[in-house]
Amino acid sequence: MKARGGGRFRIDQELDSEHLAAAYVRMSTDHQKYSTENQLNVIRRYAEQRGFQVSEIFEDSGRSGLTVDGRDGLQRLMQKVQNGSATFAAILVYDVSRWGRFQDADEGAYYEYVCSRAGIRVHYCGEQFDNDGSIGSVLLKSVKRVMAGEYSRELSVKVFAGQCRLIELGFRQGGPAGYGLRRQLVDERRTPKGELGRGDRKSLQTDRVVLTLGPAEEVQQVHEIYSMFIEHGLPEKEIASRLNGRGLVTDRGTPWTRSSIHQILTNEKYVGNNVFNRVSFKLKQKRVRNRPDAWVRADSAYPALVSRAVFDRARAIIDARSSHYSDEELLTLLQHALKDEGYLSGIIIDEREDMPSSSVYRRRFGSLIRAYGLIGYAPDRDYSYIETNRAIRDAYPRILNEVIAGFEFSGGKVERNDDNQLLNINDEFSAALVIARASAYGAGYRWHIRLDTGLLPDLTIAVRLDTFNTEALDYYVFPSIDCTIPRMGLSQDNPLALDAYRFETLDFLYSLGRRCSFGEAA
Repeated sequence: MKARGGGRFRIDQELDSEHLAAAYVRMSTDHQKYSTENQLNVIRRYAEQRGFQVSEIFEDSGRSGLTVDGRDGLQRLMQKVQNGSATFAAILVYDVSRWGRFQDADEGAYYEYVCSRAGIRVHYCGEQFDNDGSIGSVLLKSVKRVMAGEYSRELSVKVFAGQCRLIELGFRQGGPAGYGLRRQLVDERRTPKGELGRGDRKSLQTDRVVLTLGPAEEVQQVHEIYSMFIEHGLPEKEIASRLNGRGLVTDRGTPWTRSSIHQILTNEKYVGNNVFNRVSFKLKQKRVRNRPDAWVRADSAYPALVSRAVFDRARAIIDARSSHYSDEELLTLLQHALKDEGYLSGIIIDEREDMPSSSVYRRRFGSLIRAYGLIGYAPDRDYSYIETNRAIRDAYPRILNEVIAGFEFSGGKVERNDDNQLLNINDEFSAALVIARASAYGAGYRWHIRLDTGLLPDLTIAVRLDTFNTEALDYYVFPSIDCTIPRMGLSQDNPLALDAYRFETLDFLYSLGRRCSFGEAA
């Protein structure tokens, strides 16, 4: 039998379930000693010594142990334990930290208790104690759980300190550059090495990223935005309407909105300041919008697009626009928005012309959630996903039409099934298009691809959207033979087994639809 997740184990069919065990391995980016193969070697030796046969392997590679989110291997393991479908009597784990680095030590104990209640014992193969329920093992295990969580806390402090140091030195930490700006790669001596495109990342640890001025036409457009706002007194929505009327788009290729104009007028990067830690999500516990006195900054770190005097004038207008509102008036406007929209989010507030921006509510009341609570609105989740889903629904037909146009431009013939949107190219092969949205995951992003195996297309084109979920970041093209699972998870950095299907453009695919003429043989 081939064990799931890699490796082969021969299982004696006559063995009863008491001798069958499942192996759970997890590797983040801690140390090489925690590679899944090294963990399995220790687990194999332990199994041989204790008379176990490993029947299944549950693996989480490149996954943090802070939570169970994103740990598909552990979730599948726990699902089997809880629904009674587990055929094994033991779970073999390398050590307590591989089970998890939960910030609440009781969370790791809870998952172990669930297994114990189902009659399945968790063994820590690399620890110096037997997990046999004795007082000594219980005490040591509790200490190990606390130490595993503390390791992550200490590492978080060190990483944050390193990020703050880089910010103070004027280096960029993540995120797109923004309209009128570009990310530039530099070496350790700050010698420019080239411009990074959207989605590009540095490959050398010693390299750094700074911001630099973008194309001249974008720089000029930023100046015009400030001029229309300050000199002509145009509100953000009117500025966006005028730019859209001229056929201009943002750096993401999307139409201008009130919030995108507001962002240019309020973000300090346009005066060259490097600001970090506005929002923190430490240890994946809670996303917090920090107060300005907690921000980490380096002034005049980048070339400025606008002068400080112009930026301050724009901010003064924005601040004065909201200062005449009392707390009661702001909350009344928020109630009106809730009545009109049915729910509230920062995007909803920013796009309404009859009320101040969401940043005003955060400054006045400390956070949007607190402002919501003052009007009796208690969202049970972040509704910003609704706008994202709406944008994805709008993007799907556009991207699908682009794919069809690409095949036709190459000389191919494309027929689209209106019922399932399946594409038939030259009556030779079929293709399905799926779109994967970007979801924030710790310090990075994740993409979940749903493959409709019921359609049985010859090729599945998976489009990964950028972090704004507006434009295509890249493409994964999977042949039907490899589409055997309904769901697939991608991160910012994926193993070669997945990236072998990745392409920056679909030009190679379009070439498959090109018809070639052959001369008649003599």
